[in-house]
Amino acid sequence: MAKESGKKWVLMVTAQTPTNIAVIKYWGKRDEKLILPINDSISVTLDPSHLCTTTSVAVSPDFTHDRMWLNGKEISLSGGRYQNCLRELRARASEVEDEEKGIKITKKDWEKLHVHVASYNNFPTAAGLASSAAGFACLVFSLAKLMNVKEDQSKLSAIARQGSGSACRSLYGGFVKWIMGKEKDGSDSVAVQLADENHWDDLVIIIAVVSSRQKETSSTSGMLETVETSMLIQHRAKEVVPKRIIQMEEAIKNRDFPSFARLSCADSNQFHAVCLDTSPPIFYMNDTSHRIISCVEKWNHFEGTPQVAYTFDAGPNAVLISHNRETAALLLQRLLFHFPPNSNTDLNRYLSQSGICTDSNVLICINV
Repeated sequence: MAKESGKKWVLMVTAQTPTNIAVIKYWGKRDEKLILPINDSISVTLDPSHLCTTTSVAVSPDFTHDRMWLNGKEISLSGGRYQNCLRELRARASEVEDEEKGIKITKKDWEKLHVHVASYNNFPTAAGLASSAAGFACLVFSLAKLMNVKEDQSKLSAIARQGSGSACRSLYGGFVKWIMGKEKDGSDSVAVQLADENHWDDLVIIIAVVSSRQKETSSTSGMLETVETSMLIQHRAKEVVPKRIIQMEEAIKNRDFPSFARLSCADSNQFHAVCLDTSPPIFYMNDTSHRIISCVEKWNHFEGTPQVAYTFDAGPNAVLISHNRETAALLLQRLLFHFPPNSNTDLNRYLSQSGICTDSNVLICINV
């Protein structure tokens, strides 16, 4: 490791990775260590410029150990998930040379060099908005760039999966399928892109932030308890999800919103039913979540065809998907009518407009 004129040096890479929202849910593992799921899943990736994790990673011979800060607070990297990702990336690291700074890092050097990681989420952490998915995806992506890891996105997704299962899907835009795989070593449990971010650019997403508080039951412990105690989870994984995966792929391919909406709502409801079938039962949604579902279901029933799809991950926050801007505007009006803000609230403070997949779409985050 050469140093220019004997001076200290630091190499740094910064990356942004979006969160993703599953429309066919992943819940339950067949291997806890490798994070291998019991069923396939499908998600939609949100716009990285608005709901994302930003991560800066740095390496220097002066760093004495690996360190990480999340939202400004230092956290431990001793956990198995972080160590798995770091180990896999270091094993695949390649030579890095910066002629301008007079730095050359050999493949072998990476075994003893340490990294510093600073990560920031611009949305609530551990509140059911897949913050860990964006976080580990960004960690793996940025470190792979820093270490000159020469693997394609699919191979990187298998590494990100070992940090957080859903993270494998955040390495792609658009619609993404996480293939559960069959191999015991997890080599075939990877993410693949079903359609890119331009495929269905009429879709509009509104995220209703019901609560930004950290959930009482983490996804990791919740899944473990469900697999151990729920009688419904195996039926869901073996009988229900495989059929829904096929149907959802067709709906996405054909931009068939009625089918997409029915499948998304049904799978969300079944996921939470499985959580309730767990012993002790897991409650991720609250009364406000249920009111939002009721509003959407009544509206869809009145119109005779789905206008809006809803899906809830492991938290109370609603992800609402409409098929065009006009419907999204009506949905926003209904949300503000049923869940009015305080009279002195400036709407511009918590309404942010952006793209879900491209700038032609709209993504709105609203507190309810």
